[in-house]
Amino acid sequence: MRFASYRLIELEILSTNKAFGGVQGVYSHASAETKTDMSFAVFVPKHQKGAKLPVLWYLSGLTCTHANVMDKGEYRRLANELGLIIICPDTSPRGDNIPDDKGYDMGQGAGFYVDATEQPWATNFRMRSYIEQELPALIAQEFPADMNRQAIFGHSMGGHGALTIALRNPGRFKSVSAFAPIVAPLQCPWGHKALGGYLGAEQSAWREYDACALIDDGARMKEILVDQGTADQFLEEQLKPNLLIEACNKADIPLTFNMREGYDHSYFTISTFMDDHLRWHAERL
Repeated sequence: MRFASYRLIELEILSTNKAFGGVQGVYSHASAETKTDMSFAVFVPKHQKGAKLPVLWYLSGLTCTHANVMDKGEYRRLANELGLIIICPDTSPRGDNIPDDKGYDMGQGAGFYVDATEQPWATNFRMRSYIEQELPALIAQEFPADMNRQAIFGHSMGGHGALTIALRNPGRFKSVSAFAPIVAPLQCPWGHKALGGYLGAEQSAWREYDACALIDDGARMKEILVDQGTADQFLEEQLKPNLLIEACNKADIPLTFNMREGYDHSYFTISTFMDDHLRWHAERL
């Protein structure tokens, strides 16, 4: 697996803790893409020396950092059993000199996994290139990762990121899944604010960051898994999973869509169904 060439800076280890036989680490490095320090978490399961392990990326949602799923996602026990490296990046660049917005749904904590083209965002908000190129190059250098066996999943804004990144890079990812994803940013308030702000008013530029639009434009994955709660407060206005169901049906993409009665948008839901997603990806890796 080839990535763009980066001058890789030595990692700073922020913390490491043994868990379920593996090691949960948190790391920081100077990012060439975002022009600021970026933190991320990696869980490496117990393994034999010299082994290369499959990689599962988890992308977090609005307001989150790597810490939310690391603290609440309950993935380590099964990830160690299945032999999966779990990588949890941040959701945006951060810092005193990094642009921000008064709202929670744009700016720091809300990068939407795009490469911004509009000011003041364009210099630092390059989360697409960071996730698709720079961080994978660093992971390949520093961890026992088999970059030919990668999968990706995420929650909410991170579900949007996982779906769009996988659809744009189908040869890289063996599988993709999401918890309560934003599936059609072109058709919801979160998307209009963020994509309009980061990319400008011309909506044709937004399509590569919209899962339903990508599918309509010909992008394909072998299959997709989604879990969605019926008690999710963002279900009707922001998430609109029916649009993904329609797009997949039209494109003949097998979609396993689980509507979970009584579950909401929180990590209580994610932790409940985390094992299902880990096992699903492990089978395909």
